[in-house]
Amino acid sequence: MRLLVSMAAALVVSTVSPCIAAEATVTRKIPVILSTDIGDDIDDTWALGFLLKSPELDLKLALGDHSHPEYRAKLIAKFLQRAGRTDVPVGLGVDVPKSGGKPHQAEWVKDYDLAEYPGRIYRDGVQAMIDLIMESPEMVSIIAIGPTPNVAAALAREPRIAARARFVGMYGSVRVGYRPGSPPTAESNVKSDPKSCQRAFAAPWEKIITPLDTCGLVHLRGEKYRQVCDSRDPVAIAIIENYRIRMASARGAGDTTADTRSTTLFDTVAVYLAFDRTLCQIETLGIRVTNDGFTRIDPAANRVSVATGWTNLGGFEDLLVARLTGSN
Repeated sequence: MRLLVSMAAALVVSTVSPCIAAEATVTRKIPVILSTDIGDDIDDTWALGFLLKSPELDLKLALGDHSHPEYRAKLIAKFLQRAGRTDVPVGLGVDVPKSGGKPHQAEWVKDYDLAEYPGRIYRDGVQAMIDLIMESPEMVSIIAIGPTPNVAAALAREPRIAARARFVGMYGSVRVGYRPGSPPTAESNVKSDPKSCQRAFAAPWEKIITPLDTCGLVHLRGEKYRQVCDSRDPVAIAIIENYRIRMASARGAGDTTADTRSTTLFDTVAVYLAFDRTLCQIETLGIRVTNDGFTRIDPAANRVSVATGWTNLGGFEDLLVARLTGSN
C-alpha cells in the first residue's frame, strides 16, 4: 500500500538535528482537519497546541467529536482565540448521547459565548468537513484523536472523501498495552465506538496511526515539563491553565500533578505523524478492528502504516517542548 505521502512534497527535513522536524524548511503546508474529543483527557489540548505551532500544517477546520458538541466547540474556539488563530473555523461534531467523559475543562469556558467567536462556526461540522475535502485542490489530512463518529458519518454521507483525504490518528494497541510490557488491550478511542472505527479503517484512503505502543510512552517531566509550565507563550499558557483545571476536576483541588509533570500525551504523536515520521519506527500491517475494541494484526485486513516504536523518543519530546514554548 502506498504510505502516507510526507515530506518530499511538503517539506525538506534535516537529518542531523535530534529535533529533525524543528529544522524543517517548509515549502508547502499540509491542509489538515482536526477531529477531537477535547475536554475529556487533557492530551487533546496539548495536541491542538502542538498542531497550531507546527509550521508544516495548515489547520483548515477543527471540530469536536463523540458527545458534548457545544462544550467541545467552546474549548476549541477559546483556545484558537487565545492563540490568535480565529481564521480557523470551528465545527460542532456528532453528538453521541450518554457517551464521552465528564467535561473536566468546563470551568475554562464557563463564561465563554460561542456566538462571540470572531471566526466561523459550523453547526454541522461533519458537512463542513465533507465540503472542505471535496473542494480542496490538495489532499487533506484528517487528524483524528478521539472516537470516530465524525469520520464515519462523513464517509456515510460522501464516500468519495476517501479518495481526497488521508487518515492520521491515535488508535489502538498493537503489541503493547497502556503499561510498558503489558499485553495489547482495547484502547479507549477504539473501544468507545468500534463500529465507527471499523468504518474509518475500512475506507480506501491512506491510513497512519500511533497506537499505545508509541504514544503511550510520551510524558514530559523535569526540565522539559518545567519549560512548558513556565513559558509565557500564549499556547503554552492555555494548555497549562486547562491542565490545572482538568486535574482539579478529576482528582480534587489539592492535586499537584500539574506542578511537576504531564500526563501521557498520546494525541501529540498523531499530530507529528501528519508531517513527519523520522523519529518513529513505521511498519505496514494489516489491522483488523474487532467488535470489542481491539486492533489485531491480521495479514488479510486493510493495510495501515503503524508507528510501532521510537527511534528517538527524546527527540520528539524536545521538538514538542520547543514548539509549544516558541523556542525553536
